[in-house]
Amino acid sequence: MRLYTAVVNPAAGRGAGGRVAAELVTALPRGSVEVVAGRDGAHARELAAAAAKGGRTVLAVGGDGHAGVVAGAVADTGGLLGIVGVGRGNDFARQLGLPTDVAGAAAVVEKGHERAVDVIEAAGRTVLGSVYAGVDSVASEIVAARPRVPGGAVYQYAAVRALLTSRPAGFRLTLDGVEWAERGWSVVVANSGWYGAGMHIVPSAEVDDGLLDVLMIRDSSRWALLAALRHVYDGSHVGRDDVEVRRARTVTLTADRPLPVHADGEPLASGSVTVTVRPAALRVLA
Repeated sequence: MRLYTAVVNPAAGRGAGGRVAAELVTALPRGSVEVVAGRDGAHARELAAAAAKGGRTVLAVGGDGHAGVVAGAVADTGGLLGIVGVGRGNDFARQLGLPTDVAGAAAVVEKGHERAVDVIEAAGRTVLGSVYAGVDSVASEIVAARPRVPGGAVYQYAAVRALLTSRPAGFRLTLDGVEWAERGWSVVVANSGWYGAGMHIVPSAEVDDGLLDVLMIRDSSRWALLAALRHVYDGSHVGRDDVEVRRARTVTLTADRPLPVHADGEPLASGSVTVTVRPAALRVLA
């Protein structure tokens, strides 16, 4: 019988993590699941590493940021990861086509196939989805402040507010040694194509191609971008003249002024960061 350790972020989904973990205990074979709660990211990583070293399958029960922390520990120990998304976004689970209900997630955990996927390394952290700076990171800060906006609408609210209050920056990127300098609204360095609870920001991104897809939104009309925001959900925004995507294995990002750099909804760095892909570094159930 496969043994599992569910590493829970108690704050995920407004406290739903513990409830979902309890439901997993019932849904999976009796005696196969132990539940542990991470006090913070460092503690969650420690718990995941110990479980993986002990030969247990590690379940990340939380949002995208928590899944990245747990995934880093699992990848470093050569373990096996299951993802049970209970955050507001759950965008890496969306990229993998994972179910969002507990019964469906339990079925994947118990009967799913192993898949090797890429991960991002940036600023000493493992990231599953994407690293971004500009209007995207400003929006991420707005979401983190927990405005009184219901459910997934908080991401739309944050995107609109960020576009209204931000201004373009001068970005200087180095992609595998090749420089790319533009004035723009945002840069997204993506392993997974989704962010913001269902925005298909980089549709070309694949988690098993050994490459990072780098999207630049160039300096253009604020009002035109606001009008085009709806196109981000189906990925059709990449056809715009002010959007360009390139690919690389290592990307260095700097800006002409201090900008927050975020990754999967969490603060990562400020102003400058180097982002590298680790091909097929993580074994995950899907």
